[in-house]
Amino acid sequence: MNSKALPRQINNLEVGVYECEIHLKFRLIEEKSLLGDREQLLQVLLDALTEGSDDFLETLQASVKAQEVSEFKASPQMRRQLMRLRNAAENPPT
Repeated sequence: MNSKALPRQINNLEVGVYECEIHLKFRLIEEKSLLGDREQLLQVLLDALTEGSDDFLETLQASVKAQEVSEFKASPQMRRQLMRLRNAAENPPT
């Protein structure tokens, strides 16, 4: 078995900038101390949501909206990343 990751196919890569909005309502069994750290709580919630509902997480409501926006609304860092992705698609490594 090869432990190297497979190269990502970026030949026909079309990327854009999207604004995404997520509204969630759920019940969660978790340590009380976690609720004081927003960043850690958000990471735990995202991990739990990707795993799906179980005995510790009960999703009550979920809605997701995503819409493409002009790349000029993105930060300069995101625009640079977009250019890198597009350049990689145009000039694949040999």
